[in-house]
Amino acid sequence: MKTELEHINPEEGSSISLMVNPDLSDFFFWHFHPEFELVFIEGADGNRHVGNHFSRFKGSDLVLIGSYIPHLNFDYGIRTPYEKIVVHIQPEFLKRDFDTTPELVAIHELMTLSKQGIAFGIETQKQIGGRLKNLATLNRFEQFLELLDILNFLSKADDKVLLHSEPVKNQFNTRDKDRLDKIYAFIDEHYQRRIDIQEVADLSHLSKPAFCRYFKKITKLTFTQFVNHYRIDKSKKLLLSGKNVTETCFSSGFESLSYFNRTFKKITGTNPISFRSRYQT
Repeated sequence: MKTELEHINPEEGSSISLMVNPDLSDFFFWHFHPEFELVFIEGADGNRHVGNHFSRFKGSDLVLIGSYIPHLNFDYGIRTPYEKIVVHIQPEFLKRDFDTTPELVAIHELMTLSKQGIAFGIETQKQIGGRLKNLATLNRFEQFLELLDILNFLSKADDKVLLHSEPVKNQFNTRDKDRLDKIYAFIDEHYQRRIDIQEVADLSHLSKPAFCRYFKKITKLTFTQFVNHYRIDKSKKLLLSGKNVTETCFSSGFESLSYFNRTFKKITGTNPISFRSRYQT
C-alpha cells in the first residue's frame, strides 16, 4: 500500500488548519503527516483505518490521530451526503507550555495518548461535533481558545477508546524530518518561481540523482509532482478568495495557463472554474 506524506499549509500566524467538507470520497488517500489530526464526520457509514487498526463506523465518527500515524481519509467510498471537518494541529502546538502550565496537563496527556489513535463515543460526538463544525466561523484567536476547550473536554471523556495497544512507531528518523523541514520551507518560500531540482539537492547535501531517489522514496511523489500538489493547494485558496483563473495560475507559480488547467484537473478531478463554483455554492 502506497503511503503518502501530506504537507499541510497552515495560514500564516496560525497553528491550526481547517478543512471543511473536503470532497475526497473518490480518492483512496492513505497518508501521514507531522500534524495532529482531529476529524469528525457525520451522516454516513464508513471505514476507520488508522495505523494497523481497521473498523467500521456507523452514522458518525470522531477520532484524534497523533503525528506521523498513517491513516485513510474517513470519507473514502461514501456515496451518501455527509459533513466532515478536519482540524490539523501543528506539532509545536503548546509544546513548551505543557511542561510549565498545570491547566494544560490533561491536554498534554491526551496528545500523548493520540500516538495510539483515539476514537470517541457517540455521547462525546454529540457534545463536540457541532462545536467543531462551528470553528470555521471564528477568528484565529477564538479558534485557538475554542480548540483548547474542546481538547480539554476530550481529555476528560469517559467513552474514548485507544485504537492501538501502544504508540504507533514513527517511520521517520530525526535526520529525515530535519531534511524535509528544510525542503518544505524552501518550497514555501520559492513556489511562485521556477525551482531547479539542483537547488533543492544542494540544500539536502545530495547529488541530483540521489535527491530524486530519496524524495520519491519518502513522499511517493517526484519532486515536480510534489511541487505541483503544493501549488494547486495554494491555487485553491486564491480561487476561493476571488482571484480569476489567470491571476491564480501565475500567482501560484505556474508558467502556462494550459498546463495549470491540466494539472489542476489531474489533481482535483475538476477544472478551476468548476471547483470555485462548487465551493462558493
